[in-house]
Amino acid sequence: MKRLFISAIVSLACLTVAAQDIVKTGLNFGPLPVVAFDADKGLQYGALLNIYNFGDGSNYPNYNSKIYAEASFFTKGSSLFNLSYDAKELIPGIRWSSALSLALDKAMDFYGFNGYESYYDYKAVASGKAGDSFIFTPFYKVARKQLLAKTDFIGDITEHFKWEVGYHASWFKEGAIDRESINKGKEDSEKYPGEAPTLFELYRQAGVISDTEADGGFSSGIRLGLVYDSRDKEGAPTRGIWAEGHIHAAPKWLGTKNPFYRYSLTFRQYLPIVKNDVLTFAYRLNYEGTFGSNAPYYVLPYITVMGENYDRDGMGGYRNVRGMLRNRVVGLDMFTYTAELRWRFLQFRAFNQNIALGLSAFSDGSTVTRGRDMKDFAKQEYGWGESVHFSYKNKLNVAGQEKDSMHITMGAGFRFIMNENFIVAFEYGTPLSHFRKNSPVYNQDGTGAMYINIGYLF
Repeated sequence: MKRLFISAIVSLACLTVAAQDIVKTGLNFGPLPVVAFDADKGLQYGALLNIYNFGDGSNYPNYNSKIYAEASFFTKGSSLFNLSYDAKELIPGIRWSSALSLALDKAMDFYGFNGYESYYDYKAVASGKAGDSFIFTPFYKVARKQLLAKTDFIGDITEHFKWEVGYHASWFKEGAIDRESINKGKEDSEKYPGEAPTLFELYRQAGVISDTEADGGFSSGIRLGLVYDSRDKEGAPTRGIWAEGHIHAAPKWLGTKNPFYRYSLTFRQYLPIVKNDVLTFAYRLNYEGTFGSNAPYYVLPYITVMGENYDRDGMGGYRNVRGMLRNRVVGLDMFTYTAELRWRFLQFRAFNQNIALGLSAFSDGSTVTRGRDMKDFAKQEYGWGESVHFSYKNKLNVAGQEKDSMHITMGAGFRFIMNENFIVAFEYGTPLSHFRKNSPVYNQDGTGAMYINIGYLF
């Protein structure tokens, strides 16, 4: 049995290193269906398409240009549309990247500000789902319409050192959930009562969210940055450094309704442990900060980027902290990390494509280092009113910890990699707080989540 096991490992290693890449040229298409489920938004269905142009193949595995398109719909009315274009050779010496994203969300997650300073009542959520009272989940939801548009230009200073400049515009419309839409298809005992407030509405009443920023608005800003990039390849790097820093200025004279000034610092490194792309350790450190003490709440929950990607919202979710409740960490300044071990256990050629199968183990984390002013909001108690039946308790406690701490998750995933760029990911993450039963932060980040998506986080 021992010899058989060793023989299998050796054979697998040979398969891993034996396959030589086919140099891809011309256009390559990567379509993929989108299927997911959310209890309040319903079933998600749609499709996405990656179109890669490798030209004559001289830059492979990097592409010359890429188009990404996605259209997703939810059975309860929400929808998501993304379109992006990344061109490296259209303008001589300059990389031009543009993106347009529209999200119409009737049940966007909203867990308050400053991480653990805002209490997440997981017992109330569980009680409602168990049929003990109405479904409590909509308390942590808002309705949101979001339109993002950007165009970035990146040029060389040296071989690896580059400058960045871009224009970014956004429009947000946020407000309380539509009770009729949220309650659609539910039994009377499950419906969220019209007279019961949501957390967003309590924030509005207490002035934590000001009148000027409450409904959202238009933002128009310029981003300036510097980047150092020594990656061996972009889609699935296995060695090198990718670091960048930029500032985002959205002044009133550019048309911004609620002016703000922010900055972002990100350091990513890829360390080969076993050569030939077999085993790689990768990590990312990110800091999102605000100049001054004012920034509208709707621009805060983002990791901001320049170049081929577009801003990813929600500290919690596939693109930043996997396994944690989306938008669980929101503040003026935030630190986030990702550490990941990537193992390609099989590489081969099939149907004239370069194919690899990979496994990964990861840990993600985030924390608020400077929060928004809560104005003693968390010290108050809010009643539900006599007409609202809620068997769990009659008073709503929104008070969390005095100070936020690191929200940490761990998990594992599987990836299907084609031509080093088209990557399908299956991952599951769970927060460590879920296992700390005697801790005040027990279940404050949720209980875990499964993701089916594309690409690597970085």
